[in-house]
Amino acid sequence: MHASDDADVIIIGAGVIGSALAYELSQRGHRTLNVDTLPAAGYGSTSCSSAIVRFSYSTSQGVAMAWEALHYWRNWSAYLGREADDAPQRADLIEFITCGMALLDTGNGLASRVQPHFDTHGVPYDYWDTAELQQRVPMLDVGRMGPPSPVDSQEFWSDPTEDLPGAVWMPDAGYVNDPQLAARNLAHAAQRLGAQFRFESTVSAINRHADRVSGVTLLDGKVLTAPVVVNVAGPDSSRVNDLAGLGDSMSIHTRPMRQEVHHLPSPRSADGSPISHMLVDEDTGIYMKPEAGGMLAIGSLEPACDELEWLDSPDEHRTSVSTQGWERQTLRLARRLPDLQIPNTPLGIVGIYDVADDWIPIYDRSDLDGYYVAIGTSGNQFKNAPFAGHLMAELIEAAEAGHDHDHDPLQVTGRYTGATIDLSFFSRNREINQDSSFSVCG
Repeated sequence: MHASDDADVIIIGAGVIGSALAYELSQRGHRTLNVDTLPAAGYGSTSCSSAIVRFSYSTSQGVAMAWEALHYWRNWSAYLGREADDAPQRADLIEFITCGMALLDTGNGLASRVQPHFDTHGVPYDYWDTAELQQRVPMLDVGRMGPPSPVDSQEFWSDPTEDLPGAVWMPDAGYVNDPQLAARNLAHAAQRLGAQFRFESTVSAINRHADRVSGVTLLDGKVLTAPVVVNVAGPDSSRVNDLAGLGDSMSIHTRPMRQEVHHLPSPRSADGSPISHMLVDEDTGIYMKPEAGGMLAIGSLEPACDELEWLDSPDEHRTSVSTQGWERQTLRLARRLPDLQIPNTPLGIVGIYDVADDWIPIYDRSDLDGYYVAIGTSGNQFKNAPFAGHLMAELIEAAEAGHDHDHDPLQVTGRYTGATIDLSFFSRNREINQDSSFSVCG
């Protein structure tokens, strides 16, 4: 890549993936400039992430990518070049908390689909039958309550007539304690290598010279030039693609969706301990994560009975949690955890997902030379962010060196697990992947 007056690569967005890409490219000697509307790295949808790191994807490539990404989080200080720091200096880094995850088995859902992929990619897991599930999680009602139904329906309150078969236990699953700090860690690591970040700056135009991107124009009229531009704009990704004239050029599209995650106190076991592991429950349509102070975070698996809240613009939405959303999620959890006490006052956060048609991201080049996309992350790609940065850096370098990615899709090898990722799986021009779960569990 040839240097320009401003940068080798302009990255639109400074969330966790945009910051990871800046770090990966900076390590390779490229001058990067991240442009973000918000005031700091990770300030947008990244900050609202549940930051769950799990491997229960419905596709083999999804499992391989998540298993590889785990090793970045486990080796965070070394990955950022901070392994020589003493403990006080490392206090500004995120912590990866291994707590394990139980994926409840409905008999014909995700639990049955993931196990062959785990076997293929060497992901450790155990299968707990009903009796072992009840023994290991005694606060859990193991009855079959699904499929998910509206909480104001008669079906929701029906008594279970049988038990679930069991659960898939993932001992290595966990979560990042501060998702916004993760983006800041990556941004700071990139800045130490010379990367630049321009905050509170909105891209108003994608510029071209002949048939190639040449940079961007900001809302204040400032023109930034670079031979490569990458759209990592999260919920704003479709608007940015429209600026580039590429809105209708891809088979897979993205659009913003509002979602809520709720917080409430965990029930306590006989010894006074709160729940300390994560749970994915397709049978009621929720996932659950422990948090500091004995709290639980509850998110939705987007079951078919719920109407999704699509947005015309990511800038126009209700920022506080709704009573309806609170009741829906907490009552579903209360069916699974009968000892749960639900506070009267809703508490939680509102996030915006950048949802692809099949809820699988697009990591790809585009029909405009020099313009790349890392979009459609659908609320489930935080866990993969460091590896996504690596994939995109590999793709950009290969394509800019002349590799015809559209006709010979790039294969990228994971630096930790040795897994091979076929980037055609994330193509902008793929058909909708019917193997997708079309949902999020963190």
